Formats: sequence, C-alpha cells, structure tokens
Amino acid sequence: MFDSLYQDFSETADPSLGAPRLKALRGKLRAQKLDGFLVPRADAHQNEYVAPCEERLAWLTGFTGSAGFAIALRDKAALFVDGRYTIQAREQVDAEAFAVVPLDRTPPAEWLAQNAKKKARIGYDPWLHTPAQAARYEAAAQRAGAELVAVEANPIDALWRDRPAPPCGAVALHPLKNAGEKADKKLARIREAFSADAFLISDPHDLAWAFNLRGADLGHTPIALGFALVFQTGKPKLFLAADKLNARAGATLGALADLAAPEDLPQALAELGGKKRKIQFDSGTAAAALTQIARAAGAEVELAPSPIAAMKAQKNAAELDGARAAHLRDGVALTKFLCWFDAEAPKGKLTEISAALALENFRRETGALKDLSFPTISAFGPHAALPHYRVTEKSDARIGKGVYLVDSGAQYLDGTTDVTRTVTVGAPSKAFVDAYTRVLKGHIAIARAVFPHGTVGAQLDALARLPLWRAGLDFDHGVGHGVGSYLSVHEGPARISKMGNVALEPGMILSNEPGFYREGAFGIRIENLVAVEPRKIAGGERDMLGFETLTLAPIDLRPVDVKMLDAEEKAWLNAFHARVRKTLSPRLSAQERGWLKAATHSV
Repeated sequence: MFDSLYQDFSETADPSLGAPRLKALRGKLRAQKLDGFLVPRADAHQNEYVAPCEERLAWLTGFTGSAGFAIALRDKAALFVDGRYTIQAREQVDAEAFAVVPLDRTPPAEWLAQNAKKKARIGYDPWLHTPAQAARYEAAAQRAGAELVAVEANPIDALWRDRPAPPCGAVALHPLKNAGEKADKKLARIREAFSADAFLISDPHDLAWAFNLRGADLGHTPIALGFALVFQTGKPKLFLAADKLNARAGATLGALADLAAPEDLPQALAELGGKKRKIQFDSGTAAAALTQIARAAGAEVELAPSPIAAMKAQKNAAELDGARAAHLRDGVALTKFLCWFDAEAPKGKLTEISAALALENFRRETGALKDLSFPTISAFGPHAALPHYRVTEKSDARIGKGVYLVDSGAQYLDGTTDVTRTVTVGAPSKAFVDAYTRVLKGHIAIARAVFPHGTVGAQLDALARLPLWRAGLDFDHGVGHGVGSYLSVHEGPARISKMGNVALEPGMILSNEPGFYREGAFGIRIENLVAVEPRKIAGGERDMLGFETLTLAPIDLRPVDVKMLDAEEKAWLNAFHARVRKTLSPRLSAQERGWLKAATHSV
C-alpha cells in the first residue's frame, strides 16, 4: 500500500456550519457598530496558498477553493467564485446562508454597491487587502451611500476558537548552484530598479528570490513569511521571526541585512515616515495597513508593481538547467506511474486517492522530492469536469471504465513541475474523442507558436482555443501561468490568458494547459511546462521567440482522432514522443520501456 507525506484527503468542508457562523459574525459586527464585513481568502502578503490560520473564508463559508471572496451584510451574504469553482462552491456552501455568485458576472465590489444600504458601515481588515482593493470597495460603498471602515482586529479571529497558530517553519539557504546568482548581486539590481528612498518587499516569493532563501511556512510552496526594506544606501532590513533561523542561516542573512522581527515593521515604516522618506510599496501584495501606517507617519507612499517579479520570472542559465533536470526526473516518475496505472486501472480496484498516493510515491522514489507543488488533482469521470477538484475521503471515487484526469506537480531543489495528463480506461466515447483531439490541437498550437519579442500572453491565448471555438466550445481558465524555480507553481507577472498583458521574455517558464469540461460527464486537460526561448528565422527581420517544452511524459494517444490532425500537428506530436521515448527509456525497467514504446507510437 502507498502512503502520503504531503497530502491530506480529510473532508474539511461542512455546509451546516455556515449559517451559525454567519449569525455569530453578524452579532460581532453589531457589537462593533458595523453593518457588514468583507472576507477575502488572503493573508498579509496576498499569497495564493495561505497558512491554516488564515483560512477565514473557509471557516466562515465552508468553501475551500484557492480563490474566493465573501461579503456578509446584516440581511444577506454572498460568496464570489470564478468559473473553476462554481460546482465546488455549490457542494460546499449552504446556499440558504450564502448566495454563490459567479465572479465574472457580478464582481464583489459591484454587488456591494447594489446591496449595501445607505449609511451602512462596512468593515474590512486592512491587513488582508491591498490599497487598490480597499479603494475599489470604498468607491463601491460610497456609490451605495455607505462607508468602508478599517477594523483594528478581524472579528472572525475572535470567533474562531480553535484557530491554528501562525506557522514557524525553518528557513534554509538556497544553494548558489541552484540560484545562479548571489544575493548581493540581486539586491544591487533591485536598488537600480526603484527611485524611492526605500522599497518594501512584501511578497514572500520575492523575498525568497532576493535573499536566496527558502522556507517552510506554507505547504507546497517553500517560502518564509516575512518582509524586507531595501534602501538606496546601506544594508537592507530583513523582517523574519528569529525562531525560523538556525545559526548558519542567521549568520549568512545577517551579513546581508539587519535582522528584525516582523512585528517591528510598522515601527520601521513609522520611523521612515517621521524622516519624510519616500517608500515604494508593491501594489500587488502590500497590505493597505502598511501604506496607511507609513502615510500617517509622514512618508511619501509610492505604489508600483514589484521590480523583483520580472527579474524572478526570467530564469537564468542555472535555473533553466535545473528546470530541465527536474522535469527529466519528474518525467521518469510520472511515466512509471502511467505505466502502472494502465495495468491496474482495468482491474477496477483503484480509487482517486489510491492513484494520487501511488503518484506521490513514484516521485518520492526519486530521492529528491521536497514536496508536491500543489495537492494532486486526481479526478475520475464527472469529477474531472471540476478543474480544481480536490479528492477527499468522502468524495473518493472508484476508477473504472471512463476518463481519468491527473494534474500534479513536484518541488525539487532544482525546479518546480506541473503536469496534467488525461487518460482513458476502456474505449472512449465519440464526443470525448472529438473534444480531446481539439484540446490536443490547441496544446500543439501553443507549443509550436513563434512570435515577435514584445508579444503578450493575451495575443497567444486564442491559439489554444480556436479548435474548440470552431465546435462552439471553450473553457473558463487561462491557457497558461508562470512557474517559479523551486518556488510557487503559480508565478507572475506573465501568463497566457485573455488577461495576460505582460510581454513574454526569454527564460520565463509557463504552463501550456488548454482544457474542456462537460459538467457531469468528463474533463480534459493536457499540460506541459514550456520555457520561452529566442528563435532564429531565416530571412526574418524581427527578434522572434518560441517555446522549449520542458515536460517529458507521454500524451495518451488512444482518444486521438488522427484524421483531425494536420501534417504539422502530427509531426510535432511524433517528435515530442520520440524525444520522450529517447530521453526516458534508459531510466526505465524493461517492462516500462515496452509500455512507453507502445504509448508513444507514431501517428
């Protein structure tokens, strides 16, 4: 039997708790003379994944997705989710207590403007909202004749009696051979990128990259929660809990920066304000509370995107080499799993959990696995139609004839992986074959794309959708997101989506993951990671870019309608599989090599 070190399949959502907790919150709000409260899924750093002690949205509503927002008023409440989570929200949330509202149809600020009553006082926690977010809700409240009020203490924290303690994971120094650049060189580049007297690093991913450190405060993402003030002259000030630092980490980081506790940050900002200094804050992650403290003390506050985000996104040679090594290692593990799954699934004894456990164990056998990069999406049949399905002991489905989707990833010291494969057990339906082949055509279109320097993700997004559009089909998530180097599996600023407005640059690693989902029936997603690279075009007049596919694992060919592929698509698929076969075969057993040869036959 397989076990797990990095996944928990317990059921945490309980819709029955939503109504009494909402009632308790309303009582707390009345005591504070508030008529409503904003509840984002956020922490003081705007992290995508948050510590258990920050899961206020899940505690209140029961919704456990990675993105959501709630507004509780005296007479009504709503939970806002995007297209990935509409079905999950309906299953996890008491609809009598919270109306589930599609985010793309009615944004929370618009709902607030339509539903808040005149003279109402709407509370919000300024540590959980950026200044721009706070301004948006303030404007919405004003449209309704209401007032937005910052609270000193989050009322949910007072009600949440068994709230977990804040994390205190150990900080580790990231080896130079993996980082590819010394921290002092990075800090010098950061100073050149801002003109204020000081820049506050509020994104822990930026902090990890800038100081060549990694942490253990959150599951799946190796970051340490903290801050840093980088000055134009002198040593930076690094705000990390002392309990996270061993002697070596403390000495190394202490040579780079003055060390202080995170709770000392407000005072440090106030002191800069008292000297009338200009402070640049990261507009995407800095809490409104921090800018309010600095401004109240007399500082000039500048809000701008973090200059570190673009630096971090463009991987250097060492990071790209590490990514290739990580994907080779991960490809072997995934291919071993797919071979094993192909033999075991027809027996009818596998479940979604047992398959997820098996894949984790194949990765652990590499001896290099640090963590999973996110909880494995192990989804059979109708569950595959939920793009961010999380299997639990309650939902665990037995895998039989049908469609199985597995979206998974790993954290290795040299790189982060993210890969999705959709495989069939038994003969697939005609409708599935058509949709699967269209998704594959979209995937190949992105993989083969060649584009001029300066192209943004939104300009590429449609390439992956065109085969689906021609059949009147589409999907509700982006085509691709950025990926870090032993950091977050979801990294900005670039992405391939309708909202991707950042130019793709050499060295960026992104996902290529078109999909299609038929509610109640099946889901399809084919995902590889790709690295942006320069492309030479004979006779070309522009600097051109393309993608190097990093992921090495077979794509299921059984549901492919070869007649729907053109010659160039067939050539790409055959070349990809030939590379997978050549690269992985020496690292597989004889039985696995035989399976891979059959699975990667020419089309």
